[in-house]
Amino acid sequence: MDHAASEDIARTLTHMAGIVVRSLADRRGMSYTTASTLGRLEREGPVRLTALAAAEGVTQPSMTQLVGRLENQGLATRVGDPDDGRVALVTITDTGREALTELRQARNARLVGLMAALSEDELQVLGSAVRTALPLLRRMADEDLSVSSRGKSSP
Repeated sequence: MDHAASEDIARTLTHMAGIVVRSLADRRGMSYTTASTLGRLEREGPVRLTALAAAEGVTQPSMTQLVGRLENQGLATRVGDPDDGRVALVTITDTGREALTELRQARNARLVGLMAALSEDELQVLGSAVRTALPLLRRMADEDLSVSSRGKSSP
């Protein structure tokens, strides 16, 4: 495959990612950043607010506001750091886990409904493309995380 074809695929993947991110906002009001933050808390466990802000690519004041809203909604809470009593860690609550589960189920149902219009051959091609693209996109995300954490002191 030539360089131009690779660039075309890269542009298409970037365009698709933008569409997906914009469409992932919960129709009931949960933003992508909110869902992403809750998902990170679910996967990684309690984390310092500064580390959470860096991982999500937002400023610390923005993350402070978001965490405050999550606390007010009962989706997250702050707990003491067992290693440093002066530090608070942000953690997801059971209500936050339930909200994420509902959001994921609604998103999956929406996609399944849209895919119902595809032929069996189209579904197989789509499945193959997704299985091929996922490891590439995970590598890209891991590299982005690695680059963003270089040169920053750990919180």
